[in-house]
Amino acid sequence: MTDAAIDYAAVFQGLPGMVALLTPDLVYADANEEFLRMSGRTREQVVGRFLFDVFPDNPNDPTATGMRNLETSLRRVLSTGERDTMALQRYDVESTACPGKWDQRYWSPVNAPVLAPDGKVVLLVHRVEEVTELIRARGGSGGSRTRVLEAELYTRARELQEVNERLRSAHAREREVALALQEAMLPTRRQGAGHQIAVRYRPAVGSLNVCGDWYDVVDLVGGNRIGVSVGDIVGHGLAAAGVMGQLRSALSATSRVADGPAEALDVLGRYANVVDGAESATVVTTFVDFDRHTITYSSAGHPPPALVHPDGRVEFLDRATDPPLDARPEPMPRPQATTTFSRGSTLVLYTDGLIERRREDIDMGLARLADSLVHHRNTDPEALADAVLLELLSHGGATDDTALIIVRL
Repeated sequence: MTDAAIDYAAVFQGLPGMVALLTPDLVYADANEEFLRMSGRTREQVVGRFLFDVFPDNPNDPTATGMRNLETSLRRVLSTGERDTMALQRYDVESTACPGKWDQRYWSPVNAPVLAPDGKVVLLVHRVEEVTELIRARGGSGGSRTRVLEAELYTRARELQEVNERLRSAHAREREVALALQEAMLPTRRQGAGHQIAVRYRPAVGSLNVCGDWYDVVDLVGGNRIGVSVGDIVGHGLAAAGVMGQLRSALSATSRVADGPAEALDVLGRYANVVDGAESATVVTTFVDFDRHTITYSSAGHPPPALVHPDGRVEFLDRATDPPLDARPEPMPRPQATTTFSRGSTLVLYTDGLIERRREDIDMGLARLADSLVHHRNTDPEALADAVLLELLSHGGATDDTALIIVRL
C-alpha cells in the first residue's frame, strides 16, 4: 500500500492511546477519539482552544503544579526541537457533568515536535497515558498500603523531575557559555572589509550541544589578499568551543606571517600536538589574491572548498588534501595547490554537517551542494548562503553542526 492510499486522519483518530496536536501557541489543533473520551471532553470543547483554558490547575489545591510542569515541557520542545518525556504528573480534571468538582488524576505525558523542512517546530504531539488506576488500586485490605505506595511513587516522580530540571539548567548554562565563547572567538566584520562575504553557523536540528565548527577571515600582508578558513573540532560543548578558539586564533596569527596555506597548517599542526582535544581536528585554509586572481589552498582532512565559476562550472579544490591535524606521529610538510578564478566567481567553504548524511556516500552530498550553488549562483552571497542551507539541511536530516562561508570574488 502506498502513502497516498493511507487515510492518516483515520489512523490518527483510531490510535489506541490519548494523542492531541498543539500549535506553537499551545492551542489544540486536533485530538483523537481516545483523548476526548478519557478526558471527558467533546471536540468542540477542545479543538481551537488554548490548552490551559481547557485543562487549568485545580484552584482548590495550592500545591498543584501540573499546568506549570506541562507548559515547561512544551516550551522546551519548542525551543530545542527535541522530544520531552515528563515524570509522572498529578493533574486534576474538572468534571463537565458537575462543574466545581475536580477528579484526582495521574498522567504520564510525552511531548514531541513535528518539524518543517527548515527545522522549525510547526506542531506539538502531546501523547498522554492515564495511570490513575495503576497507582490507586481499588478497595480491600490493601487500601491503606496502596495509598502509601501512591504517595511514595508520586513523591519519587516529583524528585526525579526536579533532578532533571537541575540537569537541564546546568546543560543550558554550559551551552550559553559555549555559544558566547564561540561568538566571541569568531572573526569581526573588520576582517575582509570591502569584499562580499556571508557567514553562517547552524547547530544540528534538535541538538542542545555546541560543537567545534568554526570559520575565519583574515587580511593578509602584501597586496589585496585575504585568508579564508573553516575547521571542525571533534567533541561537543564548552571543551570543544575552547579548543576551537585556540586553533582558530593560532591559525589566524600564523596565516599573517606564513608564506602560504601549507606552511600555516604545518605550524598549526605542531601547535595542535600540544593542545588537549585537538586530536583529529580538520581544517582547510585558502589564500585569495584578488590582484592575481588566484586561490592557493591546503586541507588537513577537511571537505574540499567549492569554486563556482561565472559560467556555472563547479571546481572542488581537492588537489592538496592531507590527514587531519595531529594525525601523524612526526609532522611532515603539507601540500598546497593553486587555481585561478575570474571576476564574479564564488568561493564556498563549509564543514561536513552541510554535506554528510548517514548511510550515504559523501559524493552525493557534494553533488547536492554543487547543484544548489549553480542554481543560485547569480544571487548575492547572503541570499546564496540562505538558499544553500535551506536546500541541503532539509535533506536527510543533518546530524552535525554546520559552518558556511561564501566569498564573492
